[in-house]
Amino acid sequence: MAELTPAELRILLSVSDEGGFTAAGTALGMTQSAVSHAVRGMERKLGTVLFDRARTGATPTPAGERAAAHARRILRLYEVMVAEVRADNATGAVLSGPLRVAAFRSAALHLLPDALERLTRRHPGLSPEVRVVRDMGPGPAGEVADGRADLAIATLGGSTPMPTGLITGDLLEEAYALAHPSGHTAPRSLPLVDWQENCSSYTAAWWSAQDWLPPATITAEDDGTVLALVAQGRGMAVMPELSLRDAPPSVETVDLGPDRPTRRIGYATTPELARTAGVRAFIRELRAGKPSALPGRTPGLHRGQ
Repeated sequence: MAELTPAELRILLSVSDEGGFTAAGTALGMTQSAVSHAVRGMERKLGTVLFDRARTGATPTPAGERAAAHARRILRLYEVMVAEVRADNATGAVLSGPLRVAAFRSAALHLLPDALERLTRRHPGLSPEVRVVRDMGPGPAGEVADGRADLAIATLGGSTPMPTGLITGDLLEEAYALAHPSGHTAPRSLPLVDWQENCSSYTAAWWSAQDWLPPATITAEDDGTVLALVAQGRGMAVMPELSLRDAPPSVETVDLGPDRPTRRIGYATTPELARTAGVRAFIRELRAGKPSALPGRTPGLHRGQ
């Protein structure tokens, strides 16, 4: 089977991202017919249809989506190869270029800033790019699998399997706690506030055994909204510790006891990118950091084993 060239991979990605041959041609400085011809050539080489054609544009087939994900990862490795070879030849082996990170909201707020600050202080040529992704379905790890991120901060061991082909490492484990309006004398009598991302195997078994927990009265968009609603006195919530770091003084937390649920947080990347200098350096900074305890509230986070 003939191999696809980097130029063909870029055309494939442009059609996928732009949604059509004409738009891809405009973005690439090519004619529509040249893009169409190139795609047909790729389909012949791969022996499959990559795009469903319609008057409104071109939509990737399942095979096209997989090909686009591989194309992003391959082209990213080309970029990293050039950056690292240049660094090897430069005085001081300076790391440079983008480092693409995907993370869910609370991790982006409380795990990334210090790690990125240390990373860029040691390697000022690196330019971190952070995508905040909801922790549902493929979540942040899916961004790595699709070639849109070099490394993800993700939940590990939950109900959604990790995309195949990625490697992971633990960073920490956080406990869940009950959050309620400060000063409330009977917080368990309050309505329950929840959010979609909170439904996972980390809490499912524990949740089903708690006869005091009613069905959620309010389902919010994210954990930040849940915390705001609790602060306003709208109800109680069961939340992980990273989310509770946003808690204002109007919110109190209660430890849920020795059987409380916990969740693992770690990183995910590809085997190829795990060997690159930029990703290795960032993993070192993530492991070097340890979030401080929640003062006056629930017990602090501890490192995952």
